Amino acid sequence: MRAGIGFDVHLFKTGRRLVLGGVEIEYHKGLIGHSDADVLAHAIMDALLGAAGLRDIGVYFPDSDIRYKNISSLLLLKEVKKIINDRGFEIINIDSMLILEKPKVSPYIPAMLKKLSDTLELDPGRIGIKATTTEGLGFCGREEGIAVQSIALLE
Repeated sequence: MRAGIGFDVHLFKTGRRLVLGGVEIEYHKGLIGHSDADVLAHAIMDALLGAAGLRDIGVYFPDSDIRYKNISSLLLLKEVKKIINDRGFEIINIDSMLILEKPKVSPYIPAMLKKLSDTLELDPGRIGIKATTTEGLGFCGREEGIAVQSIALLE
């Protein structure tokens, strides 16, 4: 068994879509990023890569590469699954914590679980997604962006 952690953060910007776990969230701001800025998918990718003893997503999908401009992070997540599977690893489970004040994402979590489980070909019961606030503290509390922490267990 091998565990890995992932962490990612993106700032809000008006005029961008907000995508979390492959699901578009109704909100007046989205996240800044080279890809679709899916902060949840990015943290999961780093957790999976870390558990496999590999480097972070920036090594595999650099923001200097035009091929990844506005790409769906679910496509990148699918590629990360292939990378770890090619090294003989299988995903046991993933757990993630979204850290944000707004928008409220609880109604979207079932759709996120579906998208992620379909992408990873993993039973949705092996994926945990929770959300919390920082009670108004820090950049998340000031509604400047979203942070995500993820952990993955591989066998």
